[in-house]
Amino acid sequence: MQLTFASYNIHKAVGLDRKRDPERILSVIHEIDADVIALQEADRRIGARETCIPRAEIDDTHWRLVEVAKRPRSIGWHGNALLVRREFDVHEGEALDLPTLEPRGAACGEITIEGHRIRIIGTHLDLSGLRRRDQIRSLVSFVEDCSRNLPTVIMGDFNQWGRSTGAMREFADRWTVVTPGKSYPSRQPMATLDRIVASTHWGCVHSDVHHTGLSAVASDHLPVVARLELTKK
Repeated sequence: MQLTFASYNIHKAVGLDRKRDPERILSVIHEIDADVIALQEADRRIGARETCIPRAEIDDTHWRLVEVAKRPRSIGWHGNALLVRREFDVHEGEALDLPTLEPRGAACGEITIEGHRIRIIGTHLDLSGLRRRDQIRSLVSFVEDCSRNLPTVIMGDFNQWGRSTGAMREFADRWTVVTPGKSYPSRQPMATLDRIVASTHWGCVHSDVHHTGLSAVASDHLPVVARLELTKK
């Protein structure tokens, strides 16, 4: 089984023209056409944490939300949201807290595709290297402590410049860190901040940065995409 995973920091749907345009973000998501999508900065950070993409507009797409929100007007947890194709079975969603001085978290879900149950996690890590290490350790510990050894994919804005340095070393050889390429800033990408990390159940078939005329202006990050193949249960 092969699936396409994508991670996209949508910058609260505010593009480089400083306009908040959720329909433009959804157009980029349609361009990507991934099976599973992790969004960062999907909710506003103050007040009611209102979603930047109206639920009604998501309902008109090929995807559905993994429900993790704790606030009625949000679609995620600390801005992290998960979208999966409508035909996939969603068993549960969970909001994860991460160790930090500022609000950070992760969205976790378990879904079944073609009879295979998998775990997906979307996150947005801290700017501080020490905090990023603690947060990755927390995510890895969460997965290892789960009763089911499910194929797992962790996606997000890791805020880590080095491909395999710093906090990324916390994944060690138990994970495959896929760094598709430079994704920030979107107009002239210089940094490899966005990644897709897979457990040993997966092999990476292909990865890329989704750089189009629309994605270059829709957010300050470009989406990253990886085609993964489930090689063992």
